[in-house]
Amino acid sequence: MALYLREDFQQAWAGKDAFAEAAALTGETFRHKEGRRTLRFSLGGRRYFLKYHAGIGWGEVLKNLLQARAPVLGARNEYEASLRLAALGVDTLTPAAFGERGINPARRESFLITDDLADSVSLEDYCRDWPTRPPALHERRRLMRVVTGMVRTMHEAGINHRDCYLCHFLLYPDTLAQATIDSDVRCHLIDLHRAQIRDRVPRRWQVKDVAGLAYSAMDIGLSRRDWLRCLRAYAGVPLKTALGRDRAFWLAVKQRAEKLYRKDMKREPPPWL
Repeated sequence: MALYLREDFQQAWAGKDAFAEAAALTGETFRHKEGRRTLRFSLGGRRYFLKYHAGIGWGEVLKNLLQARAPVLGARNEYEASLRLAALGVDTLTPAAFGERGINPARRESFLITDDLADSVSLEDYCRDWPTRPPALHERRRLMRVVTGMVRTMHEAGINHRDCYLCHFLLYPDTLAQATIDSDVRCHLIDLHRAQIRDRVPRRWQVKDVAGLAYSAMDIGLSRRDWLRCLRAYAGVPLKTALGRDRAFWLAVKQRAEKLYRKDMKREPPPWL
């Protein structure tokens, strides 16, 4: 069994079974299926998010394996990924409580409670009107550098997200408007429950993350020059070097992103990379 309780939950749950307390929490429910329940709740005048895993069962485990997908067995991945990203200076979830018990992977019980990122907005929503109401040029470029830098840092640390889309980046807009340097911007990477942690991210998982992010940004009005700036920021080398040395990687990203776009949007993607 593993258990972590921050001081606020040590006090709130003193002398109680933390797993029973987590299972009994109620609030605004966002998901409740496949053995996982996600909700926002309040405790002691503060708001939190709960992800509670009751075990997905062997049927769901086998279904995922047959689809060549790694099943999500509990909250540990998200907990460990958030700690590692925070240690690297990447804004992400802040754990307030974590618990895991049980040997059977299909019936393992776990939970993760994080601080609520109140007043933040997903980049999917924030960028939605950019084609008709473009932001200030310096703000757009700063946000592009921040997001691509976050993904680059994540991959260099051996973490891949597996759901790397604009909707999973939560921005505090005021910090972007008032920023004088990139580190002033508060943009949090969330939904890490499918994250994988290794010594090094395999290329196919890098492609998946970068292509997912590119696909989700295809309709926000970025120019070809914007895309090339993102490419350079992610590669961390001059553009000419990145396009030469990593040509096969970026071709794979382009093909995967455009395939996703055609599948979901039922139309050809706009010109981009």
